[in-house]
Amino acid sequence: MRRASPATILILGGTSEGYALAEALAEQPSLRVVTSLAGRTPKPRRPAGELRSGGFGGADGLAAYLAGERVAAVIDATHPFAATMGGHAAQACAQLDVPLLRLERPAWSPEPGERWEQVSDWYGAVFALRMLGARRVLLALGRQELSPFAMLDDVWFLVRCVSRPDPLPAFAHAQLLLDRGPFELDGERALLARHGIDCIVCKNSGGTASAAKLQAARERGIPVVMRERPPRPALPTASDVAAALQWLREALGARAGSGNAD
Repeated sequence: MRRASPATILILGGTSEGYALAEALAEQPSLRVVTSLAGRTPKPRRPAGELRSGGFGGADGLAAYLAGERVAAVIDATHPFAATMGGHAAQACAQLDVPLLRLERPAWSPEPGERWEQVSDWYGAVFALRMLGARRVLLALGRQELSPFAMLDDVWFLVRCVSRPDPLPAFAHAQLLLDRGPFELDGERALLARHGIDCIVCKNSGGTASAAKLQAARERGIPVVMRERPPRPALPTASDVAAALQWLREALGARAGSGNAD
């Protein structure tokens, strides 16, 4: 009996969930697993299976890739704030009738005693810092979205990034801290105390890798300016890898989760 070629699964990755899903799927001989990374992080962790790096050229470019590689299903496991890629995936998959799942960890919600100022963009965050009278701020939001805060020349910023911003905006008062999570609670407590932080600005990324700063802020009684997640297309959504695997089994039938020939 002729053995069927593996079904190609495209993971739009970059999150820990995307890496875990690739690892689970790459063990299945009935599947070919390709993870696409945006290519913005120097020396990213390599996922299980095949790696593709760089953009597709918009929704049309992604559709051409899906058709050319005969992709059987797409899992959008990009960061909650990678809304542009999510929109392109929805358009391309709808155009070709390719099954698409959004794999996204739940958002954080404020706990009792936490002081959150929720904003929809970074200029709203700048306004919130002015209203709060913040003077020593931890910016924990990545290296590509720092520019709006450089206008606050009476605020000192601790800018925490995985890699160096190029260029670093012209802050009047700032210190750059290159560090990568997960971050432990004791370390976050010590960081806030050592630098006298009186406010944190961050994204609602969810998950556990960077959640400790929220508890540390609550313990110190300092506010958090939290950027809300951008809207996403209405899609089937899984909150963890197990649910994504179940969706894929249903979408592909026996080929996912089984090493048997057709």
